[in-house]
Amino acid sequence: MRLALFDLDNTLLAGDSDHAWGDYLCRRGIVDAREYRARNDAFYQDYLAGRLDVLAYQDFCQEILSRHELAQLEQWHDDFMRDCIEPIILPRGEELLRQHREAGDRVVIITATNRFITAPIAARLGVDTLLATECEMRDGRYTGRVTDVPCFQAGKVTRLERWLAENEHGLEGSHFYSDSWNDLPLLGRVHHPVAVDPDPKLEAEARSRGWKVISLR
Repeated sequence: MRLALFDLDNTLLAGDSDHAWGDYLCRRGIVDAREYRARNDAFYQDYLAGRLDVLAYQDFCQEILSRHELAQLEQWHDDFMRDCIEPIILPRGEELLRQHREAGDRVVIITATNRFITAPIAARLGVDTLLATECEMRDGRYTGRVTDVPCFQAGKVTRLERWLAENEHGLEGSHFYSDSWNDLPLLGRVHHPVAVDPDPKLEAEARSRGWKVISLR
C-alpha cells in the first residue's frame, strides 16, 4: 500500500488553522486580543520566513489549553470548526483525498499544527492517520507543554520515520503534498513530491527540481 501524505494548512485548507485558532480566541474575547494577535501574527511571519522557533511558538499557543477545562476547550473548538474551518476546506482537496483512497493508498495528514487543533479537522476530512505536534496531558487536562518532537521541518521526517518503523511501512511510490518550503526535508524524501499552491521559495525549488506543481484553489 502506497502512502499519500498531506500537509494541512494552506494545502487541504485555504488558510492556516493554527493562526485561525488564535484569531478565533481574539474575536471571542478569550484572550487579550491586542497582545495575543500581535504575538500570533509575529510567529506566523517567522513561520513564513522559515525562522520560526517552534518550541517558543508551542509554548505560546498551548498555554491557553492549560488554563481551561477540556469540556470548555472542546466547545470552543466545535464553534471554531463551524465558523472558521468549514469555510476554508477546499473541495478539490477533498477530491484528491478521495482519489487516493480509491486507488488503495493510505492517506496521512502530517502537520506542524498541534493535535488539539487538527485532530477534529482530520476527522472531518475522513483521514484516520494524523501526525501532528503533540500536546501533553496530565489528569485529563492539558499542561500547556509540547511533548515529543515537534512535527515541523526536519521533525516531520523524524516523526514519519518512527511511524514507518512502527507500522512496517515504506515510502515506495509515496506522495507528499505541501505548500511550504518548511517541508523541503520531507518533500525530498518521497517518490512523488507535489507543491500545492506553493509559497515563492517552494515554487522556485519545485520547478528547479522538476517536481509537480498544482493548485487546489
